[in-house]
Amino acid sequence: EKEIWNRERLSLQKSLKQANAELSKLRAELRSETFLRELGSDTENAVLRRIYGKYLRAESFRKALIYQKKYLLLLLGGFQECEEATLALIARMGGQPSYTDLEIITHHSKGFTRFRSAVRVSIAISR
Repeated sequence: EKEIWNRERLSLQKSLKQANAELSKLRAELRSETFLRELGSDTENAVLRRIYGKYLRAESFRKALIYQKKYLLLLLGGFQECEEATLALIARMGGQPSYTDLEIITHHSKGFTRFRSAVRVSIAISR
C-alpha cells in the first residue's frame, strides 16, 4: 500500500512540476506581449528586425560550419587513404618499395582518383 501511495505521490509531483513550468512559460509570454504593446508598432518592428538579423547571422554561421565540416571530412578521407597506403608500404618493405606495390595497395581506378582530385581542387578554389 505504501508503494502505491509513493507512486501516486511521485506522479502528482511530476504533474505539479509540469504545470509550474507551463505557468511560468505563459507568464513570460504574457510579459513579452504586454511589453511589445507598450512599445508601439515602430519599436516593435525594430525589435523584430533586430531579432531577425540575429537569426540570419546565426543561420549563416551554422551553414558555414556545416560546409567547413564537409570540406574537412573530404580532406581527412584523402589523408586516411594516403596513410593506409603508406602504412601498407612500410609493412611490406623489405628493401626499397616499388611503384607496382603502390598500385596494388590502392583499390581505386585512375579515373576515380583523377575525379576525386578535381573535386578537391574545385572545392579548394571555391573556398
